Amino acid sequence: MILVADMEDRDLVPDLVRWLEEDAPWNTESVPPGRTGVGSLIDQTQTQVNTWGGWKAPECHVWAGALNYADLGAVVAQVGAVPWKHPGSVQLLIMDQEESYFRLWMMRDGGMRQFAPEPPGDDPWVS
Repeated sequence: MILVADMEDRDLVPDLVRWLEEDAPWNTESVPPGRTGVGSLIDQTQTQVNTWGGWKAPECHVWAGALNYADLGAVVAQVGAVPWKHPGSVQLLIMDQEESYFRLWMMRDGGMRQFAPEPPGDDPWVS
């Protein structure tokens, strides 16, 4: 999962991260049963090496992490429920297990909307 948000919204992400770590539901039976929490996000723009090719530092905040067995519908809903100050800047890229591409979700018209690619089934790598 990759999350991009306006710099003024960075203080809202720690609560989302806590939800991912402690309460996010699994997409299958958890091991042990009843377990919640699927992973975490790290602000990639706050690492010791904060350049992305070249010599300039990024002018945005990007969080990334691997979410094992996450119920992605619940993750999208949770991101959409955050009281973002700048919701039009929120971008969520998610890739489910066994998929070969990210799907882009953005806040539009009061909720999360998928923009690319089309719904599952268009993956050329899956037969």
